[in-house]
Amino acid sequence: MSTKPLIVICLFSSLPLLFSQEALKSTEEEYYDFLSLQGITLRPTLGYRTLSDSEWQFATDADGNSLADSEGNIWQNNNLGTKKTIYDSQDEATNCFTRGLSRSVRYKLYGPEWYNSYNTAAPYGQNDGALWQGKGYNTSLTAGARLEAYGFELTVKPSLSFSQNKSFAYIQPNYSGEAYAGKADTYGYYGVAGIDAPQRFGDSPFWTYDWGDTEARWSWHTFTVGFGTQSIWLGPAQLNPIIHSNNAASYPKFDLGLRKTQLTMPYFGWNLGYIEARAWWGKLTESDWFDNDDSNDANLITGLGVYYQLPFFKEFTIGLNRTMLSKWDDKNSYTLFKIYNPRLSSGNSGGKDTSDQRISFTFDYKLPKVGFEVYLEWARNDYSPNINYYIRYPFHTEGWTFGSRKALSLPGGLKGILQLELTFLECSADYDRLIPWYTTFYAHHYITQGYTNGGQWLGAGIGTGGNSQYLGFSVYHKKGSVTLFTQRRNPDLDYTMYIDAKRDSENGTSDAQKNIRAVLAAGLRSNFFLTNDFRLDSGIVLEGEHNPLNVSDDGNSDIRYNVCVSFGLCYRF
Repeated sequence: MSTKPLIVICLFSSLPLLFSQEALKSTEEEYYDFLSLQGITLRPTLGYRTLSDSEWQFATDADGNSLADSEGNIWQNNNLGTKKTIYDSQDEATNCFTRGLSRSVRYKLYGPEWYNSYNTAAPYGQNDGALWQGKGYNTSLTAGARLEAYGFELTVKPSLSFSQNKSFAYIQPNYSGEAYAGKADTYGYYGVAGIDAPQRFGDSPFWTYDWGDTEARWSWHTFTVGFGTQSIWLGPAQLNPIIHSNNAASYPKFDLGLRKTQLTMPYFGWNLGYIEARAWWGKLTESDWFDNDDSNDANLITGLGVYYQLPFFKEFTIGLNRTMLSKWDDKNSYTLFKIYNPRLSSGNSGGKDTSDQRISFTFDYKLPKVGFEVYLEWARNDYSPNINYYIRYPFHTEGWTFGSRKALSLPGGLKGILQLELTFLECSADYDRLIPWYTTFYAHHYITQGYTNGGQWLGAGIGTGGNSQYLGFSVYHKKGSVTLFTQRRNPDLDYTMYIDAKRDSENGTSDAQKNIRAVLAAGLRSNFFLTNDFRLDSGIVLEGEHNPLNVSDDGNSDIRYNVCVSFGLCYRF
């Protein structure tokens, strides 16, 4: 029999695979992560997540059978998107190098996915990349494809978004002078420290093109190196990771390191656990609404994430994240590898900070047998390696996110998950009593744009200096899911406590609580598969913002009500 027809069949059969990469915080990724809580899927990462690293696979039972067909996989009849094989070599690898490569050609298509929202009174939105969900109508469209061949990976997944950006009342920006004329003095942030976080992105509608999850990469065994703009999510938090999230627009970066890798003792074959490590260098850019100086538009971000999962305490992972911002063109303030010095401090003997550093430690413990997970990220701004500082007052410039999740089996074959997450990013007490200057977690006097990219926060979407309490309950059924949630948060109490309280003190008043802002939100979100390939997403959130302008002379806060209505369509090939 001729082999040519067999070759043709291999090239065009496009056989689906039971695993695929998923975008951060997408419906698909959150579903697979929900399954991992029950031990049905295997988490592909320990703490460093991008689209390329998020390759989900189904676990197997004691007999080696895949759990893809288990009753716990309640969406198994819906198309969530899978890789397809164009060609797969049947030849045995002959050396160490070829054994480290996936000797096949595969592809995956993403989307198209169309998202829409409308805010009636104020901006509302988080963890949505380059999209700015201001007052009025907002929309984004994304689609893409991924190709893998012999260790090379190419992903192209850009996004195009639009914001109507209607006017609304906001706090008077704390900027003045010619350098900020027509920009930050009109639309900018209100705190003392310089932060490129506009309250409104100009006074007119605008379009944004973003390369999104686009990237070129090469991998050998678990070693990987890549260049592109894929968003990074660090640590176990589900809503507010402190060091890095996909809340801001993407930025160009180069990275290298080890994907999740099992360690084994030579000769003895003992399991030593799993390790994951990634280093990256990227270029951050300020928004169009900060200052009129084109020479300071870019900053260097250097990052490191290292995670370890214990062998004798399965599903318990500890991690370390560290980032440093430096001026892009200031060669005296940084080197590309300066951050990897564990004793690197944020200052020098002259007292001048030459970089903007943050560090966090993460702890994640998952118990698939009972469907429970608990996690913590503890972070510090203005990092110093001096152990005496930690002994005397470890809470200096701290921030933390704590969360827990519980999977539930519900009547009628339904599945559920209950989720709690608490985040605290307020200034430590020593700034109120001992240190006579203003600071906040995502700001630094040397990097005048703060911890942002394109005008949006790189870390927790709630922003700097505040706190958040989130409680959500999701129900999964065969044709989709429904989520009910409530959230209370205080936006930037560092501004309220330090600036407003001191201003009131100078005016002879002491009731600082009258100026505190608080936001209480409740919402409903749902996904519904109209067909196995076509999904409808919808949601409604009612948000009450107490004292939105930080002024309340009579002690009775005004309340601004905002309704956010959203819907989206997604088709999977």
